[in-house]
Amino acid sequence: MRELSLNVMDVAQNSVRADARLITITVTESERSDSLTISIADDGCGMTAEQVSQVIDPFFTTRTTRKVGLGVPLFKLSAEQTGGSFSIESEPGKGTTTTARYVKSHVDMTPLGDINSTITILIRCNPDIDFVFIRSNDEHSFTLDTRELRQVLEDVSLDNPDVLEWIGSYLEEQTQLLYGGAKL
Repeated sequence: MRELSLNVMDVAQNSVRADARLITITVTESERSDSLTISIADDGCGMTAEQVSQVIDPFFTTRTTRKVGLGVPLFKLSAEQTGGSFSIESEPGKGTTTTARYVKSHVDMTPLGDINSTITILIRCNPDIDFVFIRSNDEHSFTLDTRELRQVLEDVSLDNPDVLEWIGSYLEEQTQLLYGGAKL
């Protein structure tokens, strides 16, 4: 994939298909350690060790519409190509955590892409699922938690256009603050 945010979308959609009610997406960048870490954790149905080994195989998919599943294998490959690492931890009935660690300065580092739009799209397309998005660097962090939004919004759905516009603006503003006000 051309940008890592598309990998995040793909893995998060796997969490949706696994009946997750809460999906936590964490993006941590560190100049000090020359790393980017992306983690997607869910409380879905989880997988056995055998299923985890199958999910990283590009010739395995649970989908009936195609015979290969490239999302997770490409996510794994993109991390390992930079000298980073990839892991999936899962337990049936408890959920799954997928973590990709990248060496940012490596020539094969794929750009993160528009992660804010990815998060907004995930919320728009899955308004009944809760998302926690945490983004941090060496100095600062911010969190968007749809459970908190639901408390404030009461009966207003997360896929309401005004709510989505606010979410997009909030993510952009917080990202600019994260990087010292610099426009990304």
